[in-house]
Amino acid sequence: MNWWVIIATFIAVNLDFFFILLLLLRRFKLRDVILGYLLGVLILVAASYFAGQILAMFLPEWLLGVLGILPIWMALHDNDEDPSNEDRHNPIITVLVTYLSVCAGCNLSIFLPILTGVSFAHFLEVLLFVGIFTIIIVCLLKLVGEIPVVSHFMTKYSEILMKVVYIGVGLYVFWDSGLISHLINLI
Repeated sequence: MNWWVIIATFIAVNLDFFFILLLLLRRFKLRDVILGYLLGVLILVAASYFAGQILAMFLPEWLLGVLGILPIWMALHDNDEDPSNEDRHNPIITVLVTYLSVCAGCNLSIFLPILTGVSFAHFLEVLLFVGIFTIIIVCLLKLVGEIPVVSHFMTKYSEILMKVVYIGVGLYVFWDSGLISHLINLI
């Protein structure tokens, strides 16, 4: 388990949502934003793990490396979601639905190749780590959310940073799965 890949993946997958979190933190209580975001993150990471486990039962590990194309495709596919489509429910549900609607595809396609073939014990470690990291991120965003420079930077550069990390994660999955060495051996 490469924890740096987990951290980079989490940040890349959520980088575009951090800006939305900054806006949600201005509208709702910190506790409500944390709970909604945490529920969304845990749901999508768990869905990625279980989908990966099912695929791992039927496909060899090197072939699962092809899943590395998903993060690269996400980086190259320009799909700007509209976060303005919010429900008028309680703040926790609003944050959860906003997160799931904006980030479900990204999270599933990015975390799926990383969590495929991981043991259940490692998955639980990842889930705990991502949960704690989620809470820390929201608290940090709350602290820096008032700084105008942060808002400007996220607006201007978050898209390109996210794409660079997605491509890096995809290439890592290709390499780590043994797909590259398998293809080299075929040649």
